[in-house]
Amino acid sequence: MVQMLMRPPLAELESKAIWLALLMLAIGLHVFEAALPSLGPWFKPGLANLITLLALVWMGPRSALLLTVFRVIVGSFFIGTMFTPTFVISLAGGTVSALVMIASWRALPGISLVGVSLLGALAHMTAQFITVESLFIHQPALYYALPPLLLLSCITGWINGALAGYIAARLRHDSFK
Repeated sequence: MVQMLMRPPLAELESKAIWLALLMLAIGLHVFEAALPSLGPWFKPGLANLITLLALVWMGPRSALLLTVFRVIVGSFFIGTMFTPTFVISLAGGTVSALVMIASWRALPGISLVGVSLLGALAHMTAQFITVESLFIHQPALYYALPPLLLLSCITGWINGALAGYIAARLRHDSFK
């Protein structure tokens, strides 16, 4: 009888299992993107941010932020960039992006996932540039490359937000609570 009282409720275990499944999917996308050719310095489509958006909608801000941090750490381990400048840049961009997505989701009632994703994509790219310039390159001229990459970020942010909205609408929301 005492042992039964100490077991976590089934809903809690189910929630953890769903979060782990989302994490594995995000890590897989992170590793997949690392193999893609780059469209510019520090630019990838951000497919793993799609999973962060879904975690935000289905599981809340804490889960989305933790998913982003763990995705970057574990993904960097698999692709061999752990504790390199690439890791630092990725962690900075991902964390700032997740925080901006969480803030916009909470502070802007009625904002769509496309809007949240666009803000996250812009924050991600900007944080990467600030990190690179302040820690590694120290050349303000670096920011001349930012506008075209922000444009690309808007395109991929829109696509990821639209995909997240489609997936969230197709899967039952209450199954992930």
